[in-house]
This record gives sequence, C-alpha cells and structure tokens, in this order.
Amino acid sequence: MKNEINVGIGFVTGRKSFKAVLKTYMYNLKESELTDSERIRLHLFVAYDLSYEDAEPEDFLRIDPELMEDLDSTCFIGEKETDQEISSMTARGIIDEQEAQLLFGNGYAAKRNIIMYKAMKKGIDYLMFLDDDEYPVAVTKTRSYAIWGGQQVLRAHLRHIREADITNGFHCGYISPIPYIAFNETLKEADFKELIQALSNDIVNWETIKAVMANGGVTYADTGVLVSEQVEEIKEENRAKFITGSNLTLNLTDPSRVFPFYNPPNARGEDTFLGTCLSGRRVLRVPVYTFHDGFGIYQHLLSGVLPTNLNYIKADTKKVIERFYKACMGWIRYKPLYLYITQHEQYETKIRETRRQLADALPKVCHYFGRDDFMNVLAAFEQYHKQVEKHYREFLDTKRAWKKICASFPQSAEIEQ
Repeated sequence: MKNEINVGIGFVTGRKSFKAVLKTYMYNLKESELTDSERIRLHLFVAYDLSYEDAEPEDFLRIDPELMEDLDSTCFIGEKETDQEISSMTARGIIDEQEAQLLFGNGYAAKRNIIMYKAMKKGIDYLMFLDDDEYPVAVTKTRSYAIWGGQQVLRAHLRHIREADITNGFHCGYISPIPYIAFNETLKEADFKELIQALSNDIVNWETIKAVMANGGVTYADTGVLVSEQVEEIKEENRAKFITGSNLTLNLTDPSRVFPFYNPPNARGEDTFLGTCLSGRRVLRVPVYTFHDGFGIYQHLLSGVLPTNLNYIKADTKKVIERFYKACMGWIRYKPLYLYITQHEQYETKIRETRRQLADALPKVCHYFGRDDFMNVLAAFEQYHKQVEKHYREFLDTKRAWKKICASFPQSAEIEQ
C-alpha cells in the first residue's frame, strides 16, 4: 500500500475572478493543515473557457507564485491542451474522433471530463470539484443577523472518500437563480408554481423554491449539519442519486468505477446525468458547506468582509431577470432527456403535462417581466423533446467511449513526472 495520497482539486472556470477564489481555497487548505501533511500531495487542475468573459489565458495562468508553493503540480487546460490530448488518444486508437468530441468537445461536461482524464492520467487518487463562485464558508441565521463559520471542505471529504465512490457536501447562499417574486394580478403564485413544476427536476421543485423565495433567495446552512460528524448515504430515487457538481469528490483509485459527465448541447445538468449512472455506487453526503455566490454580489467575502444581513434578490434588474431566463432555458433543455432516462414508462404523459404547464404559465411570465423571449422556453422544450432519442444515444455513447479510456489505464497508475 502506498503511503502518499494524491489529491486533485479541479475548477472549470471562465470567470476572471477565479484567481481570487483560488487564493481563498489555498489559504483554506493551509488553515486545514493539509499543505503540511507528509502523506498528502495536492495537484491543481483548471479547465478554462476564454469566451465566457472575453478573457485571455493570462487571466487564469498568471497565479501568485507564493500560492503555488503548496501545490505539488498544476495543470491548466485550454483548447490547445485539450486538442493535444484528443490527438494522442485517437492516434493510439483508444477512441475515435467522434467519441472524443462527445467526451471533450464543447460545454461544461466536456471540461469536467478533460480534468478527470488528466487527473487519472496523472494517477490522482481523489479529485474534488469546486466552483469558481463558491467559497469555503457557511452562513446561518439563528439570530437576527447572519452568523458565519469557516469550512474545512477538502479535509471533510478526505475523511470519507476512501469508503465511497463519491462524496458530496452541502450548499448555502444564493443556490437558486430564481429571484424573489412579488406576485400580483399579472403573475399570481399559482401561475409561478405552474412554471416551476414544468421546469422541475431533482433540484428544482416548488416546495424548495417557495421556501428559498421566502428568505429572499437565500438558503441558510442547517446548524444541525454544521455540528454533526454524521455522513449519510445518498439513496437512489427515480433511478437517480441526487448530487451537485461542486463540493464534490470522486474516487479515482479504480477507473472502472468512474463515469463521465454529459449534458445535451447548450444545456446544463451534467451533475444530474452523472447521478443517473450511480446505481451500485456508494455516494455519501458529508457535513460540510460551501457558500454559493450565484449572483456575484458577495466577492468581498474573499477579502474577509462578512455581512450581517444578506440582500433579497428581487426581480427588478435586467441582470437578475436575465440570469433567471438563462436558468429556465438550461433546465428545460435537459428535462426531456432526464424524463426519458428516469421515467421512461411515463415519458409521453410527462411531456404532455409539461407542455400544458408551460403554455399556461409563460405568457403571464412574459407580461410580468416585459420580455416576450420567455416563450423561447416552450420552443426549446419542443426542440429537445424531438431530439431526446438522439441525446439519449449520445449519452450512452459517451459512457461507452469513457469505458474505453478507463480500460487504457492501469489499476495503479504511476504519477506522471
């Protein structure tokens, strides 16, 4: 049994603020005493997207050397590096070009996959994914003002990942992109409920959203979780295990037990579809939080400024409404495939019900926000419903291609120098 544990920390990012988030996590690792461990080797993997904020490579590559001193290696992955790996895999006959594009072509899932591949190639034992808009703190409101506490995120996962295939933590803050809605005669609560039910999936449902809206869009950490050392196994419901894409650690010690990420084109849900692959896998919920700064309004948390009250996110600015619109589009684009996989026997019935709900609710939503383009949500739903069998084949082909890649790795890979 080897003494060293190689731990990867993976970011998929397009935000120029990424370096500030990385700095915070590096200090968090130091505070957790993980950087002083003789056994633990830390490796950073960053897959960056230049188009998201019209960035330059230097926005991600130019990291303070002092931060890098506590890392055993760094790996920055742009288009050039991805193309090089694709060329190498196809030249060796591991996968063909079409399979490579499915796994590593475009989108968020593809960038997660290239990080996983590079990590497995390097012999990483455990790979943690963190988001560039989540911070290692938890917020509660057990008093009339917000109470903050630091979270040793990676340490909490390392305590349990050896006995699991996946560990997943909790999230607080602005998890939902749905703002606080002041209902009126134009858009009643029943109308908005119908929209949410149409969009609903494993993470979006009316009861959850209603509770979050009552808090002004904020999800507060559960104090019971914060003081607990208990982990719970995530059980399968409707042919899926609910996981999130961040505060997430994958056990890579046995490549044959690892699945790839997938999402339909221009959709999200890559964590959701991974969740449909986990029957027979041990998935644990660990008691550690990250704070999701979904609207990008609390980056001063990274400088140690802890607000005593968190703002209501109201649907009264173009930025907030646009984020909600994009979330609706992202959710509805993957709903047909999710239904096809998890509720195949009721698929057509569910499609008809979703279509009716959207047709009823969206005109009122358009009127309320003064934006006719919310009707695009219905058009996108119809488009992705028509393509659901194609997307399902792609989903299966992605898993088959990934299996070929995993078979090319030895059970105990040596660390690449």
